[in-house]
Amino acid sequence: MAAGIRGTRGRRPPGPGTTATPGPGEPEGREETEDPAGGRYDSRAGGRDDGRAGGRDDGRDDGRAGGRDDSRAGGREEVARPPLLREFVLVTALFLVYKFGRLVANGHEARAFRNADLVWDAERALHLPGEGTIQQLLMHGEPLIRAANTYYAAVHFPATIAFLCWLYWRRPAHYVWSRRVLALVTAAALALHLLMPLAPPRMLAATGLVDTARVYGPSVYGATPEADSMANQFAAMPSLHFGWALMVAIGLIAATRSRWRVLWLLHPLLTLLVIVGTANHYWLDALAAAALLGLALLAVRAPDRSGTAPPTVPHQRRTSTLPAGALR
Repeated sequence: MAAGIRGTRGRRPPGPGTTATPGPGEPEGREETEDPAGGRYDSRAGGRDDGRAGGRDDGRDDGRAGGRDDSRAGGREEVARPPLLREFVLVTALFLVYKFGRLVANGHEARAFRNADLVWDAERALHLPGEGTIQQLLMHGEPLIRAANTYYAAVHFPATIAFLCWLYWRRPAHYVWSRRVLALVTAAALALHLLMPLAPPRMLAATGLVDTARVYGPSVYGATPEADSMANQFAAMPSLHFGWALMVAIGLIAATRSRWRVLWLLHPLLTLLVIVGTANHYWLDALAAAALLGLALLAVRAPDRSGTAPPTVPHQRRTSTLPAGALR
């Protein structure tokens, strides 16, 4: 009777979230339970959650290892160093084009002096400090003014060349960026020299400034500006002395990681004091160069700071085997 009431043991009907349980005479199989995420896991054998491992976890691993890490590794790969001979020819050609282009701008002395009067009056209208204030500071002693003249004559080109050479060997990506920026700034400056010839303040009688290079030496210019075949002395605006010095500082700050790298800004600051104190440039010449440099920096995409770091090794997710019967 009891057996009739209890019934014969057989397959248990499946309930929600489970599969049918085998009867006494049926082979035991795996009991699978549906996972809320849409997959199944084997509760008897402790197998992997197919839905989680195959769908969500594998997808996450692929996304992390294949997507994020690969993109980081690709972003940090160093740019190949350009061929040295090609770069030497290119930089030399750019320098020669600029040098001869400045000479083409000669022969406009009358316009250059008219423009100088306009620039001088504009600075006074803007209440900029007088260039004579800086020159008086430098002329306290003859060694100081000679040092300023030497800095103007001897630091401009060597510092820029040393900057490019160091970037070429140590930071190729930053070298390509800096060379392009300098080329744009120089080309824009040459165009402005042709469109607006400008006599420097040392030639303008209204300024009352001394031509320190001619009086104390050394000087890189001829005694007669109109007959100077080595340089165009009527190309004061913009000041490439300041523009290049500022780019050297910006390039080194971007390419290095030292906590003291901001001190590279002392180079353009000292250059500014020298070009104004020696009466070779107006304040507005430096401002014009800074504006051209800013436009060039906007036009040329800078390399990532991580571009200087070595490529990273793609992340590999560690897997572990769970004991049989353990639920994840």
